[in-house]
Parts: sequence; C-alpha cells; structure tokens
Amino acid sequence: MCKDKCCSNKHENEHSHDHSHDNCCSSHNHQDSYDECCSSHDHEDSHGDCCSCHHEDNHIENNEMCESEDNEILVMKLKGLNCASCAGKIEEKIKNLDSVIDMNLNFTTSILKIKFDGNKDKLIKTVINLVTELEPDVECIVDTGRYITKKYLLEGLNCASCAGKIEKIVSNLDEVYELKLNFALSTLEIKVDKNTQDITKKINDIVTELEPDVKVIDKDYKQETKKTKNTLTLRMLISIAFLTLGFILKTSKTGFEYIPFVLSYVIIGYDIINRSLKNIKRGEVFDENFLMAIASASSMFLGEYPEGIMVMLLYQVGEYFQGKAVESSRKSIASLMDIRPDYANITIGNKVKKVNPEDIKLGDIIVIKPGEKVPLDGVVVKGISSLDTKALTGETDPRFVKENEEVLSGSLNLDGLIEVKVTKTFGESTVSKILDLVENASSKKAKTELRITRFAKIYTPIVVLIGFLTSVVPPLLFNQDFSTWILRGATFLVVSCPCALVISIPMTYFAGIGASSKNGILIKGGNYLEVLSNSKYLVLDKTGTLTKGNFKVNNIKTFNEFSEGEVLKFAAYAESFSTHPIAKSIVKEFKNEINQNIIKEYTEIKGKGIKALVENKEILCGNFNFINSEIKNAKETSENGTIVYISVNNTFAGYIVIKDEIKETSNEAIESLNKLDVTMLTGDRKSTAKEVADKVGIKNYKYELLPDDKVSEVEKLLLNKEDRESLLFVGDGINDAPVLARADVGIAMGGVGSDAAIEAADMIIMDDDLRKIKKSIDIANKTKKIVNQNIFLSLSIKFIIMVFAFFGLAPMWLAVLGDVGVALLAVFNAMRVLKI
Repeated sequence: MCKDKCCSNKHENEHSHDHSHDNCCSSHNHQDSYDECCSSHDHEDSHGDCCSCHHEDNHIENNEMCESEDNEILVMKLKGLNCASCAGKIEEKIKNLDSVIDMNLNFTTSILKIKFDGNKDKLIKTVINLVTELEPDVECIVDTGRYITKKYLLEGLNCASCAGKIEKIVSNLDEVYELKLNFALSTLEIKVDKNTQDITKKINDIVTELEPDVKVIDKDYKQETKKTKNTLTLRMLISIAFLTLGFILKTSKTGFEYIPFVLSYVIIGYDIINRSLKNIKRGEVFDENFLMAIASASSMFLGEYPEGIMVMLLYQVGEYFQGKAVESSRKSIASLMDIRPDYANITIGNKVKKVNPEDIKLGDIIVIKPGEKVPLDGVVVKGISSLDTKALTGETDPRFVKENEEVLSGSLNLDGLIEVKVTKTFGESTVSKILDLVENASSKKAKTELRITRFAKIYTPIVVLIGFLTSVVPPLLFNQDFSTWILRGATFLVVSCPCALVISIPMTYFAGIGASSKNGILIKGGNYLEVLSNSKYLVLDKTGTLTKGNFKVNNIKTFNEFSEGEVLKFAAYAESFSTHPIAKSIVKEFKNEINQNIIKEYTEIKGKGIKALVENKEILCGNFNFINSEIKNAKETSENGTIVYISVNNTFAGYIVIKDEIKETSNEAIESLNKLDVTMLTGDRKSTAKEVADKVGIKNYKYELLPDDKVSEVEKLLLNKEDRESLLFVGDGINDAPVLARADVGIAMGGVGSDAAIEAADMIIMDDDLRKIKKSIDIANKTKKIVNQNIFLSLSIKFIIMVFAFFGLAPMWLAVLGDVGVALLAVFNAMRVLKI
C-alpha cells in the first residue's frame, strides 16, 4: 500500500516512462543501504543527506501518510480513572500488547493514545477488557471523530487551586471527552460530542460556584462582557468601620464589642467560609480557603476578634493584589504573542469589506494596508511593501516583499498596500498554528512543576495535622494554656498555604515559553525548557542546518569532446522528474524549458541512478559506481561536493559538481556553544564532511551515515551521558524525524511556517538561525534559576515564620503576609524571565 501511495501520488504523472512501481519506491526506500540509495550521487550524501534530500523529501511525506494508514492512532478517554497506581499498571500492560507500537496515558486528562498496527476493533476490545479487569468502575470511551473543540476564556481566574478544582470537576462531566486548562492564559479548552447541549451553561455553573467573580466567555462567539462591580473594596471599608466600632466599644467597656467584631468578620470573610464549606461537601477539604477559615475562626472562638478579622482583611487584600499581579503577568506574556489578526480586508467586486479571517476561503484576494497585520498566509499578487516579522522570527530587520512572493500571517505590513491571494485557511495558517502551539504548551508540564503539584497535595494535609498537634499536644502533655497554643496552631496554618509555589512555578515556565516565542523560538512545553537547562550534548545534521540547503552547480567537467552545454542538457533532462534540490539545481542551471515528451524509457535503477532515452540517445546519470559498471572509460574525481556523472551512448561525457553554502551564522553559533559537546552527523563522504566541520569549528563529526546510522550514533551518546544531562539534536524537521524523536530535545530548523517542522520537533527555530540555540538555552537556564529561587524563597520564609509561630513570636498578621506577600514576590520574580 505504501508503495502504491508513493508512486501514484508523487510520480504517476511524472514517471510515466516505463519505470515500475518497484523502481520508484525502491529509490525512495529509507531503509536502503548507503551504497544502494546514495550511490546515485557518488556517495556525496547519504540517505540522511543526499537521499533524505534527494528522494526522501518526497518519501517522508508519503511515509507519514502511509504510516497514518498502516499505523493508526487509537484515542480513548478513561472516564473515572482516579488512581495513579492503577494508571501505571494499565500503561504497562498496554505497552506489552503485540500490536502496540507506542502509547501514552495522560493521567491528568485521562486520555489514552495508542499507536498500533493491526485490527482496531480487536485492540479496542482488548484494551477495554484490560482496563475493566484493573479498574471495573472506569468507563472506556473511544474517540470516533464525532467530537468538536470548544474554547473558553475564564476571565478573572487568579487562583491556581480553584483552577485545579475547575479542571477536575469539568473533566468528570459525562459530556466532556478531553480537557486542557491553561492557568497562565486563563483559557479552558474541551472536546465534546457535536450534539452536546448546554455544556457552556454547565461549565458556567461550576465556575460560578467555585469562583463567583470569574466570567466564562465562549471564545467561539463574540460577546460583550460587562464589567462586574468589585464589591471587595466596599466590604473592606464596611468591615474596617465595624472593626473600629468594636475597638471603641471595647475601650468604653460596654460588653457588646463582640457584635461589631463578628459583623466585621462575616462581612469580610463570608465568601472564603462559603467556598471552604462547598469544597468540604465535595471532599476537597485542604486548600487555602479551609486554612484561612479554620485559622481565623479559631481566633474568633478564643475571643481574639481583632486577630481573626485582620487575618481575613489582610488575606483578602493580599489575594486582590496577587490577582492583579497575575493579570499583569498574563498581559505581559500575551503581548509577546499578540499576532492574532482581528480582521481581514476582502475584495468583493470594487469594494473592500472587513470580515473575520476565519471566513476567508482559499483563493480569495485580501487587501493589507500599511499598519495592518497579515491575517492569512498567501502570495502577493499586487503591490510591494516591507513586513515586520519580529513576532514570528524575532528578527528586527524588515522583510521586503513583491509580486509572487509569499507572505505569512502574523507579520505586520509596514509601508505599502499589497493584495494577497490566500493559500491557507485561517485554521491552517502560520499564525493559527503558532498560537495553538504556544497556548497548548502548558499541558506539557516540567518535572519540577509536576513535583510541586504533588507536593502541594501532600503538604497541605500534613501542615494541617502539624497545626492540630501544635494546638493540642503541649496543653495535654505539658499542662499548657489551650488558648495560647490554639492561636499558635492557627498562625501555623495561615502561613503554611502553598499558593506561592502553585501559582508562580507554572507562571515562570509559561513566561519562559513566551520569552522564547518573542525571540522566534517555539518550545512545545515547560518540560522541554527544563531539559534544555541541562544541555550537555549537541548533535547537528549538516544539510539545511549548518548549510543553507541551496545547492548550486559549482563546476562542469567534460570528456570525449562533449561540451559543457551538452553535459548539462542531458543531465537536466535525466533529472527533470525529480524534486530534489540537487536535481533542481541542475535543471535551474540549464535554464531552458525541458520538453519531457522527448524523454523515453525513463527508469530509476535502485540505488544507482537513472537511465533514459533523450533524443534517441541513451543517457546514464548517477554515481560513479553505476556509470563505471555500464561503461569502461569513466573517470572519478576527488573534488568536494555532490558529484553527478553522465554518460551518453556508452561514452563518458563528464560530471557535474554541486555544492551547498555554509550559513553565515554557523561559525558564530558553534563558537557560542563551546561549553557543549558538539557533533556533526552527515551522509557526505569524509572530505566534504571535514571541509564543513573545519570551516564552522566542529571537531567531532561522523560521515557517510544513513538515517538508521544517525539514530545509532545518537543512541550511543544517550547511553554514555549522565541522567541529568540532556542531548539536543538539530535537523530540518522532515528528513531527520527519527533522530528528532529520539533526542531529549529535537530542534527543527524548519523555517517560518514549515508544517512538517512544527509536527516533528520539540522546539522550532522559526528563522533557521543556529544562534537561537544558545538563546533558548539561556532562557531555559534563567527559567530554571527563577523556579529554584521561588521554591527556596517560598519554603524558607514560610519555614522561618512557622518556627516563630510555634514559639509564639509571630503574630497572625505576619503569617498572612508570609503567605500572600511571598506569593506576590514569587509572581513578580517569575516575570523577570520576560526580560531576557
């Protein structure tokens, strides 16, 4: 099936000159040996470079298509899977199934994805039986493609703990198949059945119950949102007024001071107490609402009314400013990705109309005025202008565009008016893919982030227990005053809240992703940022990474009275059916139009080259071994570059030398990465590999490698490295997919808008500038440093105040400051990542 797809899709019209399917597909077979595949161009490039470029740029696309049919992806939701241990057992058993190639079980979302080869129905039945055996109450729901995605903005969601509760409750709704909640951007994305009704209302009810001030906005519809009046300020003023009245009554010794004190407490703290009670009903006992409610209520119960009221007042003030800080941080991050176009100008007759970019169809002509964002990808059909692509690539220099040149959505039109023919719908456009990638990056959490989440779940019950023991053990065992120790226990609870960690750490990682995108570096998750910070080994492909991938004819050598024009002409005709850059460079150098009707009996010889009749002359075009086996007078050259040998009617006509150019930034990039162990992998022969390595300053290089050899070389490095060390691989995102997947971080030099690069890699450098690797490592290091600072800052300050509280040296208001104050500092510290 793969063979048929390959030939029918790529060569049916081109290779219609008596060559078989076998010949077509064999020449594209990525399992071919070096001699078989790359000998067609004199062993200048291996399958990794020559064939991966010469043939595999056709094949890899087909390979993915074939794989998508032969190796399907089964997606299931395991509804009700709440046991992490059972999830691990399920994962282990499914991995061992014969038909399973790869799988991933996301315990947070309960989504199971299985890449398999075989009978789908049989696998579904096996998986369901396996899951039911381990977890009888878990329901397995198969994704049949009937689901749609809905996106919501949770405006005003500043509580990380509440976000976690919303995520858990909404994901357990029967209608919800899959869920992603991005706290850093306040967005909620769900998959539901197409026929689902009232899901927005259900989500709104859940959010309102947990966080009454948070507004659920359906991003699929334009909505005018009215700003709700914030009553917190008014409540604070009234609470302070009653608190003052209580002090006055207490001074006058009327005995009724408790009434204004209680009113003050209820006014400022009723929402916290209410949320705490609701959470207890749901079994969510241990959170910041519970800690504050129990601590302040203990103070009120002991008659320390001002202390209990001040706890609530300071906590509310701190939460208010913490919310403002989080909102400010979100805006800072969002401003870095402010590339989404608000509208598109479409030409209808003689008029220009503003419409939603999502309503534009392929082939429509849009008008982009100076100062407007390019809304969709397309080709300029009229006008000239300069584009600011900084938001996409991080480059400060404008890019000049004219007719027949491509423009990418997300760019800013600086000066001229241009008309563009749309080549991609909004959903497939560059800007849409970049935004989707960055917005979903938070779902791939760093290990530190996951550890802190687990730590918070264990930590809070433990500190509640310690607070309880602090309140009762000294009075019971050492005959101490109960009221004194209850107050100390309550103070202990107040300062113990883990908000600073729960909020600031995901915020820091997302800020790191935002800072990367500002520099034209797309990182698919905080987990990759963390791995980047441990970089030790850097492995690079050559073609398209260290070099431009722009092949040019460098020299034509002729023999036996053939002219350069004749050699070039016959080679161009022989190579005219290929889409590889080497073949294209020969055709481009020929410059004349090729009449393919005069090409007869065209045949690709597996791993050797091409035979064809051109103007009734037998043309052989390929590597030296191929030509030398067919004729006797061929002469091999030692020149560096890719060599294509040509014979005409069994007479050696000559050879063509084709060379690639080294990128201007390669030397500087390699020099900046001198602290890493750098290795270059290439399919080129030794002399060519050495020439490139010497020019860019790389000492370690491997040559004449097939794709499998490249994977083996990376595997060797992975086996020798320490656990905390990371290996980065840099390739073009298409030809090096197996190695990109195997490395700790696969980095694609995919170029702006390269769909294949975005799919293949963990990190994409949008403008192919190798210097961005050092920049990404710097951002990762700063992110990790700030994460560690926030962990140390939060835990050390809290620990000190806890000790002081135990010995009665910390008043409760200091404990509140130790909680919300530390959270504020941590959020502000997280935003320093954006300044790199």
